[in-house]
Amino acid sequence: MAKEKLSKLNWFTICLFSFMGGVAWNVENMYFNTFLYNSVYANTTQAAQAGSMAPTTAISRMVALSAIAAVLTTFVMGTLSDKLKNRKAFISIGYILWGIITGLFGFITKENVAALLHLSDDAKILTSTVWVVIIMDVIMTFMGSTSNDAAFNAWVTDITTPKIRPTLETILTVIVFVSAGAVMGVGSFAQAGTVSYMTFFIIVGAVVTFCGVLGLFLIKEPEGRKVEASSSSSYWSDLFYGFRPSSIKANSRLYLTFLSIGFTTISYQVFFPYLLVYLQYVIIPENGGDNFLNKSVIITAVIVVAALLAGLVILLKIASKNKAFCVVPAAILSTIGLLIVSSSTEIHMLLIGIAPAVLGNVILNIQFNASIKDFIPEGKAGLFQGIRMIFVVLIPMVVGPYLGDLACRNSNITYTNEFGVNTIVPSKSMFLYAAIVSVFVLVPLIFLIKKGFNVENSEEQKAEENV
Repeated sequence: MAKEKLSKLNWFTICLFSFMGGVAWNVENMYFNTFLYNSVYANTTQAAQAGSMAPTTAISRMVALSAIAAVLTTFVMGTLSDKLKNRKAFISIGYILWGIITGLFGFITKENVAALLHLSDDAKILTSTVWVVIIMDVIMTFMGSTSNDAAFNAWVTDITTPKIRPTLETILTVIVFVSAGAVMGVGSFAQAGTVSYMTFFIIVGAVVTFCGVLGLFLIKEPEGRKVEASSSSSYWSDLFYGFRPSSIKANSRLYLTFLSIGFTTISYQVFFPYLLVYLQYVIIPENGGDNFLNKSVIITAVIVVAALLAGLVILLKIASKNKAFCVVPAAILSTIGLLIVSSSTEIHMLLIGIAPAVLGNVILNIQFNASIKDFIPEGKAGLFQGIRMIFVVLIPMVVGPYLGDLACRNSNITYTNEFGVNTIVPSKSMFLYAAIVSVFVLVPLIFLIKKGFNVENSEEQKAEENV
């Protein structure tokens, strides 16, 4: 049974695995994309690119297939972790293999692929290398989703209560930003060519694997965790548990939360896979190149960070009293911010738009993720992880990047490299598409607010226990 307070060991374990999971996911979501642009598509002829696929299309396909793999994995392995009653093995071994696969990306080059497959045609070499990256990404996703999305998230749900989850989600959100900053700090050297992508991927893979080894000693299964649901029914019955009409009806607030976070995440995924490429090939060149970081930009960035922190504190205080008064302003702020970012490539406008866009997105994710854990019936955490992944990964990472790719190709903005080859790059219009999507979060959110966020004495949970 989850305790009202977490032990220091559990706090440390949660923070460690959240940070390292964030590092691994950010490498995949951010730097595999720049790896395609700066390594796989580098030094290729115009004919080779004409005979292959556009890099934005490659990114869109990679993200979509990764999302499908993530959801299928979470369904199968999340239910299995419930059935076997052993989250620890899934988390630890999964992280070990996750790190190993990440390190192997350092050995993917056009030369190695050409030698392995005995290819000589430039277009076929490029296409094959892109698909090797995509397939390896799917394998890496299987490992990450098994350990992080399925087992780790279920374990965190097992050991926490509604009282501490908002605080926990706030800390986890901070860790997400810290892990992203750490990855960007190291990854920027690979993106700039200071260190090789091989070195970058091997270093990241090694630390993720080491984290998995530590998990064998740190992770403890919660005492008295309820497993009646998973022990009284078959594996296949549990696998499709979340699709039952009776489950949906009995947990209507949970599914409304899934819909809400789904629209929020789709909006985010419209531009996020292309963001670093957009900064490298559009924002920085149009704002003075290497000299873009001047005094006015730094001052603006400091003001933006201060506004973000102040807004975060204010909205979280409001949420502690009434979530409804917090999530609606957050959704509106997110849309306004994206509209500002979509209006200009000037760096000051970009920074100004980032403040409300990020603030709104962070608040929504904190509250929705906490509510998901609250609304999942006790003892069934693993059974609902696959459903959660449909709304936070599958649909967003298929629909979002597709819309982003569509925006980029319609804008038809290109970058000419040192070899005279024109390559499509992301455009500001992707933020407009994201803003349009973000408006739709208000639809399920309104119904959720009417039903209420309070989980104490929940009739839905009582009904679920009788299903």
